[in-house]
Amino acid sequence: MSTPPELARPPAGSADPVSARAAWSGLAALTDLVGKTFAIADMEVRKLRHDPTELLTRAVQPALWLLLFGQVISRGNIVPTGGLAYLDFLVPGILAQSVLFVAIFNGISIIWERDLGIVHKFLASPTPRAAFVLGKAVGSGVRALAQALVVVALAVLLHVRVHWDPLALLGVVLLILLGAAVFSTFSLIIACLVKTRERFMGIGQVLTMPLFFASNAIYPTSMMPGWLRVVSHLNPLTYLVDGLRTLLLAGAGPSVVGLSTDFAVLAATLVALVVVSARLYPNIVR
Repeated sequence: MSTPPELARPPAGSADPVSARAAWSGLAALTDLVGKTFAIADMEVRKLRHDPTELLTRAVQPALWLLLFGQVISRGNIVPTGGLAYLDFLVPGILAQSVLFVAIFNGISIIWERDLGIVHKFLASPTPRAAFVLGKAVGSGVRALAQALVVVALAVLLHVRVHWDPLALLGVVLLILLGAAVFSTFSLIIACLVKTRERFMGIGQVLTMPLFFASNAIYPTSMMPGWLRVVSHLNPLTYLVDGLRTLLLAGAGPSVVGLSTDFAVLAATLVALVVVSARLYPNIVR
């Protein structure tokens, strides 16, 4: 995607030509990055349109967690949930789990693309490496949103008290996009390091369950031993679950760590991972 001519040069008659030229160059670079990011994201979303059965197969696991695990544990009253029904408490955790599982295996796509020669063509283009990483992250976020619709629909059928406030739902969408972007970018780093499908799948399967169980997805952090509580505070999934639980559930009460903290931790983690992933991206072909 080429930079529009009106963004390629500063307007005539600027009082400070040097600073105006620098500002305009920065704006042109940002516009170029955004445009190419969404071009890559569009390519990722088209894959989903070509194989919509993926959504159905991915819906099986959250359905099992809610219909079987959630129903059984809610009858035992063994998990302190602060006045929430356990099934209500569980829904945001399973939603975050769905986001994690969709995103953490997104990195395998870059290995397929390398084997097909697509990555070589990307690297030969003038597209910024960050655009490839962010485009994959946005595409993963769209997949996660589609998965979220399934989880929320199941929650409604199970009479979970969902908070339907538009601003709260917008916050849920933003959290899902952020969370998917974080774990998608993390998976790209793993793919760039291991470089083979077999190793990637093995490492991905090893990481997903510890991330899930070392979070507040299915039980509050107050139940954890001290060492695990420390690990949970370092786990981005904990902040994703906390934000989703606060915004999605009616009567959930205030966030444990604060919504601003949830968003800030996920955003800061994403920035750090994008920087690392953009640097490692060319290594996939070496």
